[in-house]
Amino acid sequence: MESFSGVFLQFIADWGYVAVAVLMAAENACIPIPSELILGFAGFLIFSGDMTFMGALTAGMVGGIVGSVFAYAVGHKGGRSFVDKYGKYFFVKKSHVDIAQNWFDKYGLKAVFFSRMLPVIRTFISLPAGFAHVDFKRFFIYTIAGSLPWTALILAAGMMLGKSWEVMLAVGHQASLIFVGICAVVIGVLYLRHRRAKAQAQASTQVE
Repeated sequence: MESFSGVFLQFIADWGYVAVAVLMAAENACIPIPSELILGFAGFLIFSGDMTFMGALTAGMVGGIVGSVFAYAVGHKGGRSFVDKYGKYFFVKKSHVDIAQNWFDKYGLKAVFFSRMLPVIRTFISLPAGFAHVDFKRFFIYTIAGSLPWTALILAAGMMLGKSWEVMLAVGHQASLIFVGICAVVIGVLYLRHRRAKAQAQASTQVE
C-alpha cells in the first residue's frame, strides 16, 4: 500500500474531510492504509489552515467506526474461513489476522479498546470480535472509546509537527506503544484509587 501513499495524500488534499472519512473507513475495514498517513497529513492540513481539528476528528471517527462495523459484520457473517479464503484479494494477510486473533483470544473484548492504539492489530481486531459474535453494543462502545484518543492524538501530533508531519510515518508504531503504556498506567491508577475510595467508604459505614 506504500506505493499508493501519494495517491492517498492527493485524495485528502482534494476532498478534505470526505477523503479522511473514506480512508479511515477503509483502514478499519482491514485494508492496510496507515492511519498515521491519513491523520498525520490531516493534522498538517489543520496546521496550514485547510481543515479544522473538530472537522478532521469527526471525519476520522465516523470513517473509523463505519469501517470497524463493516469488518465486524464480515467476521460475524462470514467467519474465519471466509476471511482466509477471500481476504488476500483485499490485501488482508492471514498472518495479520492471526496476530489480531491471538490478541483477542488473550484479552477478550478489552482488546477491542486497547488495540485501537496498536500497530497492525488496530486494523484487524474487528474481525476476531466478529468471529466470536461478541455483543455488538459493547463492541461499538469499546471501539469508540479506543478510537477517539488515538484519532485525536495523531491529529494533534500532525498539527504540532507541521511541515515535518511525515516523521510520524517512521516513529508512529513506537509512539503508539508508548501511548498504550501510558493509558494502561493511567487506567490502573484510576482503578486503584476507585477501589481505595470504595474501601474507605465501606469502612466508614461499618464504624458508624
